[in-house]
Amino acid sequence: MAVGGSWGKFLHVNLSSGEHWIEEPPDELYLKLAGGRALVAYLLLRDLPAGADPLGPDNLLIFAPGVLQGTSLPGSGRHGVGAKSPLTGAIASSEAGGWWGDEFKRTGFDALIVHGQAETPAYLWIKDGEVEIRSADHLWGKDTADVEWAIQGELDDKRIRVAQCGVAGENKVLFANVINDINRAAGRGGLGAVMGSKNLKAVAVRGRMRLPVSNRKRTTPVAKWLADNYETKAAWAVNMGTIGGVNSLTPISALPTNNFSEPYFPGHESISGELLRETILLERDTCAACPINCKQVVEYDGGDFPDSPYFRSDYINKVKVAKEYGGPEYETLA
Repeated sequence: MAVGGSWGKFLHVNLSSGEHWIEEPPDELYLKLAGGRALVAYLLLRDLPAGADPLGPDNLLIFAPGVLQGTSLPGSGRHGVGAKSPLTGAIASSEAGGWWGDEFKRTGFDALIVHGQAETPAYLWIKDGEVEIRSADHLWGKDTADVEWAIQGELDDKRIRVAQCGVAGENKVLFANVINDINRAAGRGGLGAVMGSKNLKAVAVRGRMRLPVSNRKRTTPVAKWLADNYETKAAWAVNMGTIGGVNSLTPISALPTNNFSEPYFPGHESISGELLRETILLERDTCAACPINCKQVVEYDGGDFPDSPYFRSDYINKVKVAKEYGGPEYETLA
């Protein structure tokens, strides 16, 4: 019997050989390493060969939701992603919000460990305990939204969630991100470059399996109470998202200007959350099991971006940022 909130299964996929297998870790591991990033660190320390080339087939790419993900408890909707960083040569440990992690958890696995390197572009299709390696030749070089929509179309399911590397990852840009749900990013350490080096364009997931919880009669009321009574001292996070921290960090000289080399940004008012809310904010989006709604969906009036995939023309001289992308916030505001 697996620990509540887990399946007791890690999925390993070797892109070089085309093989996959399931590891069944002991319950003690879940009790010690409840979070996704903790599990990523453990698996890298255990399985990564010494001296592995970050952009070579020996590197591992790991996706790991935590024990709480999929339980509907507020704040549990983030999953860990990790590998050996091509940018630093050390551990690359990041996390992302959105809905991919919840969907992956419902496929019946607690982690995905990708080994090896595909000969040609490929993507993984994971659904309800089954996994398939599929060709991604037709997806290579495409934008994130186009890739997600194409996969949903060919698999005939709009509820599929996709994590992927973009064109930067394909070209092994050392700070490339892994993007899921089109606009959520595991942005640290160049994980998109690792994904691209493996010729792995995407991981598509669809799960309809109900996560085993030890005592659902207790967790469900707790989740509902937390969502109904959520309070935070960081009210700017609820009202404006992370951009709301610009004005609050300025008086204490804590802005990370020029990669933390300067503590102050002279034009901070022009990119503040307050100005965004007053001028171009249309609505807010959220992640799985999260009451904050910090993802901003904005509007830009006029502009120089007619060919950008981030914008769609709705009427003359008015351009609305596609909700699928959500931003960019700073560019449209400033």
